Amino acid sequence: METMTDYLNTDDQNLREQLNRAHRDLSVLYDISNAMRTTLELNHILYIILTGVTAHFGLGFNRAILFLVNQKDQCLECKMVIGPESGEDAQKIWRHIGEANEDLEDLISADKIAQHINHQSAYPTIRALKIPIGTQEHNLLATAYIKGTPLHITRDTISQYANDPLLQVFHTNELVIMPLKAKDKINGLIVADNLYTQKPITSEDLKIFTMLANQAGLAIENSQLYEIIVQKSHTDSLTNLWNHGFFQHKLSEELEKAQKANLPLSLAIIDIDNFKRLNDTYGHQNGDIILRELAHVLRKSSRETDYICRYGGEEFSIILPQTNKEQALTIAEQIRQAIAQQEFPNFLPNKNLKVTVSIGLATHSTDAATKENLIAKADKAMYIAKFSGKNMTCASQPETA
Repeated sequence: METMTDYLNTDDQNLREQLNRAHRDLSVLYDISNAMRTTLELNHILYIILTGVTAHFGLGFNRAILFLVNQKDQCLECKMVIGPESGEDAQKIWRHIGEANEDLEDLISADKIAQHINHQSAYPTIRALKIPIGTQEHNLLATAYIKGTPLHITRDTISQYANDPLLQVFHTNELVIMPLKAKDKINGLIVADNLYTQKPITSEDLKIFTMLANQAGLAIENSQLYEIIVQKSHTDSLTNLWNHGFFQHKLSEELEKAQKANLPLSLAIIDIDNFKRLNDTYGHQNGDIILRELAHVLRKSSRETDYICRYGGEEFSIILPQTNKEQALTIAEQIRQAIAQQEFPNFLPNKNLKVTVSIGLATHSTDAATKENLIAKADKAMYIAKFSGKNMTCASQPETA
């Protein structure tokens, strides 16, 4: 028969457990908050957040997905997934972390982040998800976004959502969807589960998760504002293309990547034919309109992986990563033809305006080994195209010993 002393001992034990849990939760929040303050780079922030959600010394969930709101397309886009793809992978990861005795600082080190960002091959169907936020019907993510409150889908209720687009590609038997808030505005969602440990998600888990999500939402907003400022500083105000400073920085960066991975990289220099005459005929303000229209054609005719820059004046440049000379020639010719066929605004009555360009190409490392030589070779090829009749593409010739 239990005595009063037994009851008191039980209460004391429960109190100690609650205090230990509160201390641990505050420590987790403190560590993750400090980590988020170390950077303003968005991918870095997202990685820190999801590491905090999934790490054994963090919230300890098995898997986590982070969606951000795309206001332009009015949808939720998957930006990052962290978590093993199978129970076997989970055991390997947890064993490695245990043996390595890694803490949060180790897990969010620059090399770990770069490794994760550059090898995001896991969960391809989840990464491709784009969920419209205009309707809640059969849509858990949109519901959580619109309501702005956590959704805990339990083992008893999950079968009701078999047609949900998330659950069709993210197979689980219990999950939580946590909104990320910044000043009462939802800027993203985190989905988390415990598929491999089968640990139930408790009300205490939801409390600490909510506190982390509030901090994460503010960190994401600050990062997005920072990236807007950085992008504006790297953007040409007239054409909205990347500017010359960004071009120099990015070409150095991509050239270093190409050299390390032994991959090709091509550079195109594009010059508008007879631009001085166009300015003299139509005026400089209309010349600016031509530059903006041409920038639009360049964006439409290039790949998402290319970097289109305004090199200066009437010259543009395109950095083409992982592109050999043959591929670059094909792309350059598509661009040249698209510009030649473009209907530019007619600034004078009864006068059709046609714009053409001359394009020079150079490829690393067959044509040049350094950034300076690559630019010089592409520039020289562009001038050969111009002096050979204009409205053509000319590729540089390889360096000779």
